[in-house]
Amino acid sequence: MRREITVAAQPRESRGKNEARRTRRSGLIPAVVYGAYKDPVPVAVSPKAILQIVHSASGYNTIFNLDIEGRENTPVMVVDYQNDPVRGTLLHADLKRIDLTKRIHVSIPLGTTGEAKGVKTQGGLLEVITRAAEIECLPDEIPESFTVDVTELLIGQSKRFSDLALTGSMKLIGAPETVIAHIVTMRAEEVKPAAEAAPTAEAAATPAAAEPEVIKKGKKEEAAEEAKPKKK
Repeated sequence: MRREITVAAQPRESRGKNEARRTRRSGLIPAVVYGAYKDPVPVAVSPKAILQIVHSASGYNTIFNLDIEGRENTPVMVVDYQNDPVRGTLLHADLKRIDLTKRIHVSIPLGTTGEAKGVKTQGGLLEVITRAAEIECLPDEIPESFTVDVTELLIGQSKRFSDLALTGSMKLIGAPETVIAHIVTMRAEEVKPAAEAAPTAEAAATPAAAEPEVIKKGKKEEAAEEAKPKKK
């Protein structure tokens, strides 16, 4: 999605770790601009401006103007960036020039709206399977996102890529039958087999195995025999 945003950039005359450190100490970060059949240009830009664009609703799909002092003013997109693994601060960014007359390949976030009938009246569960769709379109026609209405879905039904509302120059990349979301049956708790069930009252009342009783009886008889007076 194209935004009326202009980010100022300063050309860098040299490269290397020392020059990158000096750039960061000045409050900027090193970046490279390339693409559109032009030579790459090393620049320095505001990390705050780049992060605001990356974290906006359109994110990486945001097209904005980069004004390189004394060089060019061109539409670009952020295609990659590097963060400090410890501090989390932005260290470097890759910016790509965009030809507004040619289609580009972008990934568009997917969302759902509505309460599905399969959930509301049948006790089913809405499962979101795919969260982004790949499309090609002209830069000025990049959508911020796609939203599919799941209100009429019943258990066993789904929404697919073929249900996306493509307009203008948009062309779907990928299989039209790819499932975005569907309604599934809630899994019931498994019932234990009868053999594993708790013993019934009748079973609980059954006396213990007979063998221990025989043993006890044998011990009593032995004691009685010992108590009898022995014959001389």
